[in-house]
Amino acid sequence: MVKVVYEIVEHDGGWAYKVGDVFSESFPTHEHALRAAKAAAAEQQVGGSDEEISFQDASGQWHDEHASGGDRPEAVVEDKG
Repeated sequence: MVKVVYEIVEHDGGWAYKVGDVFSESFPTHEHALRAAKAAAAEQQVGGSDEEISFQDASGQWHDEHASGGDRPEAVVEDKG
């Protein structure tokens, strides 16, 4: 199972959460960022219906794939501050 980690960090004069190298919008307080990260992590784990998807890879090739709506990652929030 894939694990997605939401990390609470200081960012752009406030607080944000980030996943990998991608930051959320800035929040005025640590608590606001933490609440937003928890909400995003919870939504990340909600299953849906199966779908057919198309995506382009780094080399420009297009791929068609069946995506299972129940195949959701584990999402956690890490708050080190």
